Amino acid sequence: MKPAVHRAASLAAEQFHRLATLVKKHPVRAALVLPALLLLYVLLLIPFTPGIGDLRKAKSEVPSVLLASDGTVLAEYKRINRQWVPLEQISPNVVNALIATEDRRFYDHHGIDIRRTLGAVLSTLSGDLQGGSTITQQLARNLYPEEIGRAASITRKLKEAITALKIEAVYSKKEILETYLNTVPFLYNAFGIEMAARTYFDKSAGTLDVLESATLIGMLKGTSYYNPVLNPERALQRRNLVLGQMARHGKLDPARLDALAKRPLRLDFERQTEPLGPAPHVAQHLRKWLIAWADRRGYNIHADGLRLRTTLDAQIQQLANQAVARQLAQLQKLADGRRKKGEERAVLQAGFLALDPRSGAVRAWVGSRDFAQEQFDHVSQARRQPGSTFKPFVYGAAFMQGLSPSYTFIDEPVTIASQGGAVWTPSDATPPSYQPTSLRDGLVYSKNTITAQLMQKVGPANVGRLAQAMGVRTSKLDLVPSLALGTSPVTLLEMVAAYGTIANAGHYMLPVLVDRVEDRNGRLLEAFESVREPELAMPRAQALTLVDVMRGVIDQGTGVAIRQRFGIQADAAGKTGTTQDNTDGWFIMMTPQLVAGARVGFNDNSVTMGSWGQGARSALPMVGEVFQQALRKRWLDPNAEFDIPRPRPPPPPEQRQQDPLGGIVTDFFGRLFRRLQ
Repeated sequence: MKPAVHRAASLAAEQFHRLATLVKKHPVRAALVLPALLLLYVLLLIPFTPGIGDLRKAKSEVPSVLLASDGTVLAEYKRINRQWVPLEQISPNVVNALIATEDRRFYDHHGIDIRRTLGAVLSTLSGDLQGGSTITQQLARNLYPEEIGRAASITRKLKEAITALKIEAVYSKKEILETYLNTVPFLYNAFGIEMAARTYFDKSAGTLDVLESATLIGMLKGTSYYNPVLNPERALQRRNLVLGQMARHGKLDPARLDALAKRPLRLDFERQTEPLGPAPHVAQHLRKWLIAWADRRGYNIHADGLRLRTTLDAQIQQLANQAVARQLAQLQKLADGRRKKGEERAVLQAGFLALDPRSGAVRAWVGSRDFAQEQFDHVSQARRQPGSTFKPFVYGAAFMQGLSPSYTFIDEPVTIASQGGAVWTPSDATPPSYQPTSLRDGLVYSKNTITAQLMQKVGPANVGRLAQAMGVRTSKLDLVPSLALGTSPVTLLEMVAAYGTIANAGHYMLPVLVDRVEDRNGRLLEAFESVREPELAMPRAQALTLVDVMRGVIDQGTGVAIRQRFGIQADAAGKTGTTQDNTDGWFIMMTPQLVAGARVGFNDNSVTMGSWGQGARSALPMVGEVFQQALRKRWLDPNAEFDIPRPRPPPPPEQRQQDPLGGIVTDFFGRLFRRLQ
């Protein structure tokens, strides 16, 4: 507002308050100048009240929504916890109680009840503060608390009156009632009659009886003072007063009044929380993004009904939520069983991420086991040692230097001295065999001694450079020999993105969540289909070689449970990971259409898991369950193949039982058929 107008309004306010004193001392003289000064003050206040455009916008306020790729609603970005219901879906008892108690001439005035207003003004000027607001004036105060204010002053009352007149010019009486009942606050984060009905009586607004309606309308005089939960006696008295007003003004049969007034308050109280939705961490992350986007373009995410369409697959997201919840419930029992008497209970956490390696589109994102209890995101925020899931970068760097999967090292104890004088002696769970071991077997069976020797040959700098190119781009990697076994903390988001690069034949795709933003009618405002072009992080031939070697992890290595337990026969590759003392368990799996990974561990990384904390036992079941169901339901093509021939996968267990030759005949004819093709 212009400073000159502001100064004029302030001056008028000062003169108006002087007038209040003049009225008391010289009523006749004041009566001569009062109308003119009052009119001037009203005219000066008009610019400080909401305009017609603001009112129309408030009338059509719609929260923005977050959508999955198929249009499923994932979250709503509401200003407050409210569910808007049409007037037709609100009990007539509520409307009758409201009008009888708050504004019995509601249908006869145009926003201001002159009789009540004049009486309230004269009483206030004489020192007896009184209200006189109509429902429309109360609506003005509820919709625009900052512009109108809450001070007990004549200025506030005049602003209310001016805004009420504007509202009546824009809204019908029906719309005023509907808007009022949907915006009035009722404590306990309940805004509007629908949330109030659910909070205090566990029912919808359309089913409120006359006693329940009178109780809620009675609260409007002072929600805290007449709170039926904390002040039931006051609330009961106020409810009966509302019933009396209803009987007095023809909204209730007077013969029923005494019987109704004797009935007790019967609450069914339960705080109403906003639904978290199936992807709460994504909703929280994208809320900040959408606010910044909307601010740059002049939109309001709470009012303009924007539609933010994401890349999330609602069905795969649901599978991921279920898999994480089910597996963590089982693992938590094991963790609780290890707890010593008097020891504080440690809660297991997990993160899960799935994306399409061909586009980088994120399909599922589970940031923790329960967003209500844990807002920290274990996908993008938690940095933990990845263990053996980091090993593919070592082998990938070796293939880029010309080594083949058949290249061998002797499986023997290894001692490596660092520049600082420290000695690193990696070992495996099983004793060394002292036999030549190929790089293929070194990765398939996750041999630490083989990987450490390979790291010495390839060089930590080359491994770190490849890992960063493939997707580990925000975490700092310590370029030391032990990096080969995943000693530098990284995020699950980085690791799954890097595995997506492997699955995408060496081409890195930036993980993306946002597909496009639409207006409330579905009209495109901005699309994000091609945020970045693919980046070649690893030569195609070597990337496919790495895929082929990592198939062995699933076929006969540390990830064999994918075949044996989950019965998945699709073309797949992956890697398990377990950090020292079973602090963290990892598993990441790749198919041509989807890459998914999970990490399990405690927030306090000094708390370890038992043997069940190994990646193959803790994280793999989450990933395996999601792929199993997605393939079974044909959301993923079970016949999709990586662009490098693979050995025929072993037949399902039931087929092996029926084949007395252990699959030899089946395998022979299968290879013969492929050659003929």
